[in-house]
Amino acid sequence: MGRYFGTDGFRGEANKTLTVEHAYKVGRFLGWYYRELNGNRPKIVIGKDTRRSSYMFEYSLVAGMTASGADAYLLHVTTTPSVSYVVRTEDFDCGIMISASHNPYYDNGIKLINNRGEKMDETVISYIEDYIDGHVNLFGEEMDEIPFATRDEIGCTVDYVAGRNRYVGYLISLAVHSFRGMRIGLDCANGSAWMIAKNVFDALGAKTYVINAEPNGMNINNAAGSTHIEVLQQFVKDKHLDVGFAYDGDADRCIAVDDRGEVVNGDLILYIYGKYMKERGKLLNNTVVTTVMSNFGLYRAFDDAGIDYEQTAVGDKYVYECMQKNGHRIGGEQSGHIIFSKYATTGDGILTSLKVMQVMLAKKMPLSKLVEPVKIYPQVLKNIRVKSKPEAQNDPDVQAEVARVANYLGDTGRILVRESGTEPVIRVMVEAETKEICGRCVKQVTQVIREKGHTI
Repeated sequence: MGRYFGTDGFRGEANKTLTVEHAYKVGRFLGWYYRELNGNRPKIVIGKDTRRSSYMFEYSLVAGMTASGADAYLLHVTTTPSVSYVVRTEDFDCGIMISASHNPYYDNGIKLINNRGEKMDETVISYIEDYIDGHVNLFGEEMDEIPFATRDEIGCTVDYVAGRNRYVGYLISLAVHSFRGMRIGLDCANGSAWMIAKNVFDALGAKTYVINAEPNGMNINNAAGSTHIEVLQQFVKDKHLDVGFAYDGDADRCIAVDDRGEVVNGDLILYIYGKYMKERGKLLNNTVVTTVMSNFGLYRAFDDAGIDYEQTAVGDKYVYECMQKNGHRIGGEQSGHIIFSKYATTGDGILTSLKVMQVMLAKKMPLSKLVEPVKIYPQVLKNIRVKSKPEAQNDPDVQAEVARVANYLGDTGRILVRESGTEPVIRVMVEAETKEICGRCVKQVTQVIREKGHTI
């Protein structure tokens, strides 16, 4: 974890944790760095979500970039995956997405994307953090400040809504079936997908019903989108829709709702499309990449389908790294970050919904039928605030209790004890055949943590 940037960018409450000065310095550094690195005027593309503060951060980033000699191309309100797509297909030095994803409106974030459309290299992020802290040691020079561009070297801004439009065209081109006759609900979370998603589904012939597509700068993710899936569930049932898709604030996640109004999360989407790929001989290495938080029931279903899987730490960044390293084609998280490496380098909520539609139409089956083979196991997760995460995690008595629970569960469940990446918290999670078993096993472990004096 960096000093300012976490696994998904620099995120925090606007003008408290993340300020306009931070954004200005990020822009200043990137403009200067890529000019020095490549010897010519850098091109940097910027997108933003619908938060009120996104405009403030956009202007601060642009001021920093142009002052350092870079040209800033503005996609305006758009999705994170669209920025990734434009960067990797249109010869940009890097990209920036201004968003705090599923967080409330008063938070915001700066996500950096390299010229391959992937999350920015940790080395470059470390350089940026050094500059924010007031010291740069790069290209054979040590300095406390970087030079300004002057005269004709000063950068400019370019209205680049055309890049966003090309991304929409790309999504439409990926569909292999007409959606005509399908009644589809979309929950856009009053965020980045509010215009794009409906345009895509309409173009493919669907009868599209949209909710939470009236952003006002302060209602993003507010009782809406993939983190409040109950809203879409009710909408699908009330309108008797064939399927529904909910996105988060920057539309890199997708959670579906089937024709019965039941939730189809990222684990179930991985099963549906992973199995579909295997049936067509497209599942390279016969492997789907998951995280340690994926449900035990998903692994049982993969075993039954003859599909292998790998587990990574929580975070789509780690999923993508595993996919790249090992040549896997599909991976994702329970939360709805799904990566289809043939088509994208990041999670893409709208692309995910198109892929779910592809399976439904190809197999002529409702979503409720496609997910039937997966039995999702009950799960209980308890967060315990502790004085020292490593000491609590590595305590021999705690480890012995975890081993006892694991032995008791055998092949009927699992226990996962892990440290939070952002809080002084140990997370104890158990999945088993009943909620009662889950609760009892979690209590056994958390009781030992308390008895040993690790809790705050």
